[in-house]
Order: sequence, then structure tokens, then C-alpha cells
Amino acid sequence: MHIHILGICGTFMGGLAVLARQAGHKVTGCDANVYPPMSTQLQQQGIDLVEGFGVEQLALEPDLYVIGNVVSRGNPLMEEILNRGLPYMSGPQWIGEHILSKRWVLAVAGTHGKTTTSSMLAWILEDNGYAPGFLIGGVPMNFGISARLGGKEGEDSAFFVIEADEYDTAFFDKRSKFVHYRPRTAILNNLEYDHADIFPDLAAIETQFHHLVRTVPGVGRLVVNAREPALQRVLARGCWSEREIFGNAEGEGWTLEAHHDGSFDVAFDGVPQGRVQWQIQGEHNRLNALAAIAAARHVGVPPAQAIASLSKFISVKRRMEVRGVVDGITVYDDFAHHPTAIATTVAGLRAAAGGAARILAVLEPRSNTMKLGTMKAALSASLAEADLVYGYGAKSGKDALGWDLAEALAPLGARGQAHDDIDTLVAAIARDARAGDHVLVMSNGGFGGVHQKLLDALAAR
Repeated sequence: MHIHILGICGTFMGGLAVLARQAGHKVTGCDANVYPPMSTQLQQQGIDLVEGFGVEQLALEPDLYVIGNVVSRGNPLMEEILNRGLPYMSGPQWIGEHILSKRWVLAVAGTHGKTTTSSMLAWILEDNGYAPGFLIGGVPMNFGISARLGGKEGEDSAFFVIEADEYDTAFFDKRSKFVHYRPRTAILNNLEYDHADIFPDLAAIETQFHHLVRTVPGVGRLVVNAREPALQRVLARGCWSEREIFGNAEGEGWTLEAHHDGSFDVAFDGVPQGRVQWQIQGEHNRLNALAAIAAARHVGVPPAQAIASLSKFISVKRRMEVRGVVDGITVYDDFAHHPTAIATTVAGLRAAAGGAARILAVLEPRSNTMKLGTMKAALSASLAEADLVYGYGAKSGKDALGWDLAEALAPLGARGQAHDDIDTLVAAIARDARAGDHVLVMSNGGFGGVHQKLLDALAAR
């Protein structure tokens, strides 16, 4: 089958493209904005990309058009597909029907940590011989690719790990993506308000999580963060599966005790299971690890073996990824864009760097929720642990914020500054940075290649 994917460079749709190619389909695709790491991954897989959504792509004559949720009515290619009555389907539906059916699906849902937790879980299964398939919204460094079918010696794996996003499926299917996945094991990592472009309030998102819970079979298992009141409200609406909790301070379920060197002890119902020895920082990552250990146990991985596997876990591209070091100044790339994720990312770097080191936080509030201004009041508080803050917000074009970034950063005083030009932003950081500094760049997009521009500007000083 030849499938042509509209919106192929999104993390989900790009992963779908890889899976379809591995399954033997001919795959082509198009998108308006093409940037690494997804564009690089697709090219390495031999998948042809078309820039834009021109109707001339109909000449490719695919058997099926797979539609990403970036596509809306008015898109010229989509309009012509509708006018001609050509076959189309959403990405999540295609995955559910063609990849996930008849497999043991392990789905990782939550406002934060989906990519990292999915990567941990996939690695634990891989390291213990399960050869899982996976589709992850980033590139796990243990694998070097965001998606694969999995399996050994030409056989499909019985297990598949998928990042279960609550964002809507497509313009013609407004349910959350994850209702198409039908997991047997589901991690509910956390839940707070996000995606202000499609959800009016937190209660609306809780309803979608309730729908996910309804799809888990009675023999399935929910692994639930005990620290999240919103998840407790979701489960109060109905739960028909086994349930295990993690992160409870009172000793029930999966608990942890952290140590100064970054390691932590794991216990289940008060019984010690082992110590995770790694260099990854942050309480949020320790909780992610607990969830992954619990989910892996559901398919048969003993906790002690999962703990040993995590000692070899490397992390994910764009999750505190070091992009370079110049004159003692380290430049990081991170995907954080929600205030909670920003705060935990900065806190994790602070724990790793120590109190004496300076953190220069560089932020592009690019997500739909941030561009709407829904979270702007929380922005300055989320950056409070940074020594200097540099915000970037375009004042015109499709990425324009529509609100005053300088005003949002004003509570930071002289520590915060806003820019609407990337070159000016880079020059300001290069002027201020000194040996020993940690420059933390946070964005859910390409950020105009600012990471390399920063490294070049630092080298040219």
C-alpha cells in the first residue's frame, strides 16, 4: 500500500511514517515546516518529503491519505481530497488498526513526561529481551529512532510502547488520540491544564482521560501517580482494571528514596526492590522511572532487572541534551514549554549544576497554549531558579504571541529580558555568558536554529 501522510514532520506522524515503512508500505509525505530531528530521521529512512500542501501531490496517487491533526479545513490538499472523495484516515486510527491490533499495548499518558517515561519503558523491555515495538514523541538515545515495529527474526513483537497523547485526533475526529490505542497497560503520569486551543478547562481533559480508562480491559492494569488530584478525580468516575500507584509518601505502592548522588532506592508496598544508579537529575524523572518499572513488571520484567536496565538508560534527544561546550559554557536543548515542565527542567539543572553555577534560561513560548497567553501569568515563577532569563517572541507572522512577553517576564526584574529578533537574542546571551555558565534553551520547535547560532557566537567572541 502507498500512503501519503499530511503533516509528516510532527513527532507522532513522523513516527507513523517510520512504522509504515518498516511494515512494507510505500510512504511519502508533506508538511509546511521541516526541521530536525524528525526531518533527518525521515530522510535516513528513505521517505520522500514534499514541502507544503499543494494539490499537485494528488499526482502521486496513493492508496490512502493519512491525516495529521495539524491539517484543518481550508488546507488546499485536504480540500481537494474531500472534493474528489479520496480515501483518508487519521494517524491514530491508522496506528490502532494496522500496528496495535493483537499486541499488548503499553500506553504512557500524562501532561508531562510522556516521552521520557515511554523511552524508559521501551528500554527496560528491550534490555530484558522483549524486543518491543514503540512510537515515542522524541528520539530515545538508547535506540536512535523514535519508532520501530520491534520483534525478532522477522516476527512482530507481542509488545508495543506508545506515547499516549490527549491532543485531539484530527479535524474530523475531536476525540483524544489515545482512545484509538486500547492499551492493556496504561501509565497515568500526571494531569493538569494544557492545550488551551482545544480544551476549555481541566475538567474537559479529565473527561478524555476517563475515556482512556474505559478502554483498558479488566485484565489490564493502570499505573497511576498518587500525587495527582486530577487523576484521583478521573478514577473516581470509574475504574474497571487492576490499579497500582506510585509516588505515594505513605509507603503504599511504588515509592522511592532519593540520594545526593542522583541514585534512588525503589520499594513496592514497603519491600525494597533495589537502587537505580544513574546520572539523570530531577524528582520528575525519578517518578517517571517508578512508573516505567511498574509497567514493565506487568508484562513480566522483575523489578530488580528493570532497575538494572535503568542504569544504562541514556535519555532522549531534546531532553537536557548537551548541544555543545564553548569556553566552559554548556549549551543545552530541552523540549520544555509548559510552566510546570519549565520549572522542573530548571530545577533539575540546578540540582546537577549546583547552587554556585549560573543558569541562563532561554525560552521560546511557542506551543498553542502559550501563544494564546493562557499560561503567561505562571511564566516568571516557572523561571525563578534561573539566574538570567532571555525570552523570544515574534511580534508578527504565524508564530506571533499576541501578548506582551516583556510584561510577563517583568516580575523577574533585571534578570529577565524579552526579544523579538533571534540574532539580537543570541548577541545578548553571548555578551552575558561566562565560563561555568549553563545555557538552557527551551522550546517545542526548531527555535530558528538558535542552539548552533549560540555556539557559533560564543566561539567567535
